[in-house]
Amino acid sequence: MSRVLNGSLGIVVICAVGMAALGGKAMAAAAEQTVLEADRAFIQALVAGDGKAIEKALDSNFSWTDTAGNTKTRSQVLKNLPASVLGGESDAEISEHVYGRVGVVRANRGKTHVLRIWVRQKPGWRALVLHEVTQREKPAPAAAPGPSSDVCDNPCKGIPYKTKSEAERAVLKSWQVLETAVTDHDADAWAPHFRDEFALVSSNGVEPSTKAIRMATIRKQKEAGVGTAPPPLTWAQMYPFGDTLVMVSTHQPRSGKPLRVSRVWVKGTDWWQMAVSFQTAIQDAPTQ
Repeated sequence: MSRVLNGSLGIVVICAVGMAALGGKAMAAAAEQTVLEADRAFIQALVAGDGKAIEKALDSNFSWTDTAGNTKTRSQVLKNLPASVLGGESDAEISEHVYGRVGVVRANRGKTHVLRIWVRQKPGWRALVLHEVTQREKPAPAAAPGPSSDVCDNPCKGIPYKTKSEAERAVLKSWQVLETAVTDHDADAWAPHFRDEFALVSSNGVEPSTKAIRMATIRKQKEAGVGTAPPPLTWAQMYPFGDTLVMVSTHQPRSGKPLRVSRVWVKGTDWWQMAVSFQTAIQDAPTQ
């Protein structure tokens, strides 16, 4: 009798776990759908030049970075509505991920890519970041390694930003460890700090980079003995939303134009992990 009861209890537990998993997937699918609906309505409002609809869709901290690296605030966007680089996006490839209260929508057509980061507020989904990137047709010429090309002080040891919460401190720690791993050419130490679906889109690249591609690149750099220290941080702002954090920042490479970067971090089991990174060179800035 005891075995029957235990067996039945096991079935009940398994069923409950299964139903919870199905429920979680359904909730995630529903969240992705609502993000896409908000995103689609936003694009339609942009095409129509509907300032009132756009105003309702934007978070108070909204920023728009165009393909030239110019960044506009919410008030600047509402004063003079920009045109989306992909227009109505009817022929664009669209993908989305939802991480708790943060939704990530990516749209691309050819060499042009757009990242829109949505945050779930009490009134609904609001756009926090719009970031555009146009990638190169051909690889950029390799920069000559300098005396500090394999030394990482900023951000590996410190950055010009004072963290304001435990989430920000944990993200900073993860970021410093992963950038140290890049500098040391250690792909295995780098990998735990990134989501499996991680995507890097840079105006200095010719195509999006995945987690697997980045790991392979780090290993090749190790074999070639190429300096790979990251560009130092010059400015940053972090927006925590529970177990997800949005980070916008600027960086000054050791050579070339400064970069405007938008990232999304998600809390993992051991580390906060990067889910996406969009990087655009600021064309109007002086070359280092």
